[in-house]
Amino acid sequence: MALWLFRAGRSGEYESKFLSDQRIYLTWDELNIDLRSFEERSDLVEYLMNDYEAEKLARARNWASQIMQIVSEMKKGDWVILPSKLKSAIHIGEIMGDYEFHPDHSNPYYHSRKVNWFATDIPRTNFDQDLLYSLGAFMTVCRISRNDAEERIKAMHKNNWMTSSSKVQINIPSQDPQEDTENMFDLEEYANDAIAKYIIRKFKGHGMVRIIDAILRAKGFTTYISPEGPDKGVDILAAPGSLGFGTPKICVQVKTSDTPVDRPTLDQLIGTMHNHKASHGLLVSWGGFKSSVDKEIAAQFFNVRLWDQKAIINELLETYDSLDADIKAEIPLKRAWLLAGEE
Repeated sequence: MALWLFRAGRSGEYESKFLSDQRIYLTWDELNIDLRSFEERSDLVEYLMNDYEAEKLARARNWASQIMQIVSEMKKGDWVILPSKLKSAIHIGEIMGDYEFHPDHSNPYYHSRKVNWFATDIPRTNFDQDLLYSLGAFMTVCRISRNDAEERIKAMHKNNWMTSSSKVQINIPSQDPQEDTENMFDLEEYANDAIAKYIIRKFKGHGMVRIIDAILRAKGFTTYISPEGPDKGVDILAAPGSLGFGTPKICVQVKTSDTPVDRPTLDQLIGTMHNHKASHGLLVSWGGFKSSVDKEIAAQFFNVRLWDQKAIINELLETYDSLDADIKAEIPLKRAWLLAGEE
């Protein structure tokens, strides 16, 4: 069994279609040609240079290498990993079919393989840091093999997607050309993973309430934190202004379980909003949300906001300079500027 990394667009714009269609799509824009017509990779490189405007030979070779993987190198029974860009989660599926060409489909869904997504919304924090390093590769398609990744992912599958080892290895640089593709990783995503693992280790439970409270106060809210223990459906009350008499009045519920929260938790928050005469609610779930909650996003758009792990990290980084000194001391971060890559 091989293990493949596959991405659903730079910003995850194709992720929902991948999951709902039970497929992976090669989303190269306007590439409406049967890729099986290229007998040699060099023929595909020539096409990409002359007819697809790759412009640079190195780029054409890079693209051809990725394209041929979905056409001929992936096999039925291989596993494919889809890191979500929409939430802090990872989806895993089994390849069920051969390469298919769909000339009548809308752009860019011309090339696909059937996939059984047998595990979705696995929290990123369940994975060891070295595996997340490989899953942060910039490539749209590449095989993941470093550090016994295939065996360790299969072991996690048997262990309810929890890692059985705390050993972390990051082996760079490598002289293996295959592993070199894994070395071209997303540094921002890697840093966010490291921050997330640190936070959940230090602030699980009521400690997470302190972080959310600090973020809200940095945004100009006056807050009240419920005492540690049974919270009766509310962890934080917040409203703008020095005395907290402004609007919107917000009820906040914070969950730090590794599992996504479900619809009853959302319904409980809505009931708590009514009891506290709050106009809005904020549901914070480190483990994300089940589809029953996601389906309510539009219906509750003007009443409730959802923060998952990804949103918590983004809000923390956005307000970090304005956080209280004690929180900053407990979460020591340093800003770094990097030149953004062309691809």
